[in-house]
Amino acid sequence: MTLRAVRPAEFPWFPYEGFTFCLALSEGDSAWSSGHTAAARDEALGKMVVSGTMEEQARIAYRKVLTIIEAAGLGPDDVVHVTENVTLAGLPDYEAAAAVREEVFGAHRPTLSTVVVERLVRSAALLEIEMHAVRGGGTELPAAGGWAASPVREGHDGAVYLPTVVPVDESGDIVSPGDFVGQYAYCLDRADALLRQAGLSLDNAVTTYDYSTPASRGVYRKSHRVRKERLGGAGVYPGAGGILMSRLHHPESMVAIDVTASRHPLEPVNPGWSRYDTLTYSPGVRAGRTLFMSGFAALDMETQEALHPGDLRAQAEETYGAIRQLLSHAGLGPENLLSTVEFCVESALPDYRVVAPVRERLLSPPWPASTGAICKELLRPEFLLEVFPTALYPKDPS
Repeated sequence: MTLRAVRPAEFPWFPYEGFTFCLALSEGDSAWSSGHTAAARDEALGKMVVSGTMEEQARIAYRKVLTIIEAAGLGPDDVVHVTENVTLAGLPDYEAAAAVREEVFGAHRPTLSTVVVERLVRSAALLEIEMHAVRGGGTELPAAGGWAASPVREGHDGAVYLPTVVPVDESGDIVSPGDFVGQYAYCLDRADALLRQAGLSLDNAVTTYDYSTPASRGVYRKSHRVRKERLGGAGVYPGAGGILMSRLHHPESMVAIDVTASRHPLEPVNPGWSRYDTLTYSPGVRAGRTLFMSGFAALDMETQEALHPGDLRAQAEETYGAIRQLLSHAGLGPENLLSTVEFCVESALPDYRVVAPVRERLLSPPWPASTGAICKELLRPEFLLEVFPTALYPKDPS
């Protein structure tokens, strides 16, 4: 069985063919959507537009994504994991989006990842939503807590999703104010506690994507010791990525971390890039049929030099070229890409359109489910683009 693009018979918001991403991908009883905002094509203006309050935009975005997964034969009660990218402009009104979410799902509670982003590609967009659904809604695991009181759920191929972990305690108070390392350690320890309630631990982590602020860049390297003490206990470090936003969920939060784990044994996937020998993350981790990957940017894997400063198109070529190299080493091709999440730095947004032709040349149908967001900066100031990819091995025909 192979991935197929989900194509709703009716999708009134915009004509969706001709892009280098699909509305969603499906396989059997599972589906993964791209990120969708409230954007719709205005025929009178001849372009895509976004308008409305946070509540109005949330209703449209949820209606769009549910229309897509319904075309895959799934519904709200089948949703395992929701990612909401909320902009700095939308953050003060985020509770309105939460109310819409609760209305949409009722008694069913998917795992929620909340990513605070600088802005979205459409400047008026306040919220972007992506979903993973499995018939039956996956399995809610015996774990409690996390920001927004979201549960932990297991979805397709043994993937276990944790809610976004932030350095805020049960009383709503910030942990280790002004201490990046202390906050980072708290988040990983909290993730470990959630996983242990579910019969797992950080040894089962396949990705740790963290979000911090430009002010933390000078001390970010100190997270290496924290990660080394807590990760890789089973002999495999997870994939990782790091993105910088102007602020995060709490005004005093210096980091937030999204952790995904797996029920399957972990296998590191590395084409021979020696830079990872001393790092606390792997370029790729295979768990079952899923290849989880670190964030990729325009980096020389041998010299660790940042390539093509100031040239977004050339950086996109290097980034997707490295992803293709890892896929090839794993015995896969771009047609096996399940999803790509692109973070473009705010200063490069005027040139962001140059990435699409690179994707068209280096990727292929059915095109991955894709999400794009704007960050303030990346960990290396020369980087303009970072991509978080995931791929799926085809089922053994036997």
